[in-house]
Amino acid sequence: MADSPLTRPSLLVRIRDARDGEAWSQFVALYAPLVYGHARKCGLQDADAADLTQDVLKAVAGGVHRLDYDPRRGSFRGWLFTIVRNKLRNFIEAKGRQIQGSGGTAAIHLLEGQAAPEQDQWEADYRRQLFAWAVERIRPEFQEKTWQAFWMTAVEGKSGKEVAAKLAMTVAAVYLAKGRVLARLKVEIEQVRDD
Repeated sequence: MADSPLTRPSLLVRIRDARDGEAWSQFVALYAPLVYGHARKCGLQDADAADLTQDVLKAVAGGVHRLDYDPRRGSFRGWLFTIVRNKLRNFIEAKGRQIQGSGGTAAIHLLEGQAAPEQDQWEADYRRQLFAWAVERIRPEFQEKTWQAFWMTAVEGKSGKEVAAKLAMTVAAVYLAKGRVLARLKVEIEQVRDD
């Protein structure tokens, strides 16, 4: 995965300081939904996935000061994925040791029967989460028509001509709006990743 974006090292350095609320807010906004979504895909119920997410974030907070980040040895997300996999395995094993109530064994059997999700899926989920996070942050900066022109062309895949007719804009204005939003989106994403 040589072309996979790296987590910005400055964010990793900043979250070593538990008092840096802004860094932790950014980190949690980006990675908590990724961990939660992964847990749900593995069959965990909502509350269990939320608990697992908290356990993972707690493990990151406890271990990030020992992390000697070197992108040549592996990505931060690879390290995080290992934590998630281990916490998930521990969760499944702990559930297996508990006395099960009615209906509880079906979820355990589902989890036990699934192969560990591939790193590629983890990376794809990360890219989707990064996009969603950045979109949410920049959306208020644009007028509605500009945003719609961007969204309809870049996300929905509609032609510039089709969007121009729908929004009463010129085709050039549609592509200009799309370009402005994409440029701002790129800047926002660059805050948390390196190419």
